[in-house]
Amino acid sequence: MAEFALIDRIRARVANRGDVILGIGDDAALLQVPAGKHLVVATDTLNAGVHFPHDTAPADIGWKSLAVNLSDLAAMAAEPAWCTLSLSLPESDTGWLDGFLDGFLALAAQHRVALVGGDTTRGPLSVCVTVHGFVEPGRALLRTTARAGDDVWVSGTLGDAAAALDHWRLGTAHDEVLRARLDRPTPRVALGLALAGTAHACIDISDGLMADLGHVCRASGVAAELDLEALPASEALRAAYEGEQRHALQAAGGDDYELCFTAPAGSLDDIARLAAQAGTAVTWIGRIVAGEGVQVFDADGQAWLPSKVGYEHFG
Repeated sequence: MAEFALIDRIRARVANRGDVILGIGDDAALLQVPAGKHLVVATDTLNAGVHFPHDTAPADIGWKSLAVNLSDLAAMAAEPAWCTLSLSLPESDTGWLDGFLDGFLALAAQHRVALVGGDTTRGPLSVCVTVHGFVEPGRALLRTTARAGDDVWVSGTLGDAAAALDHWRLGTAHDEVLRARLDRPTPRVALGLALAGTAHACIDISDGLMADLGHVCRASGVAAELDLEALPASEALRAAYEGEQRHALQAAGGDDYELCFTAPAGSLDDIARLAAQAGTAVTWIGRIVAGEGVQVFDADGQAWLPSKVGYEHFG
């Protein structure tokens, strides 16, 4: 199938929104930003063998490519609206494309996201998605606004996706629950929206808890102290890993796409209520203090450090 036939195949499956004046089919899209809202834009590229294993199902690649971008909007407390999609494909494979769209558009429908444009090209398998969302002025959650005295929280559980990737690299039998967390992360959009006005700062966890919280600390000019035993773990992770191995996956493994946020000390009841409204579990894991960097302490109060603190491209 030629390039423009591929584009037509994508366009035939796309649902629009009322604020899409002109979608797929021209040199650019025409979109209507609501009055009184800021436009929030995020982009992520996923490459085969780097961001997903080569044996990942096309539908899972489609889902994940949109999910990781929606996670960025969630971290900013933004409401998703539109996206663009650029696909680099080794060959024109309609079966692969249809499977990819099954996953991509299923998640898009959950969050009322309209695919409004993009590009297709021949090359190594790579997916680049740009998402657009809305937030009221002054309501966006940022990395620069954590304050000494804040509590530190995370959503969901940590380490599952990194464990699945570890199994894949080692060629060992994989746990379906862990692999699902790698292939189909859940963007915490509802939680991000709920936290606006209560949380001080937020980031999504893509490269590892310590690395990403470190970005918040540097941007805000503060430090963090975390309780190692407080880091939330799923039953599947506890069954597969113990002690140091599990802790390293939780603290530095990455690919969780959970939210890590700070909130005023004493706001536990408010956070619990907002999390319940969003249908997402959250866990207190530490506090923001004066200083620099992220320190983790074990059950004996001793400083703990993994062999690496997170993933870094070109590192």
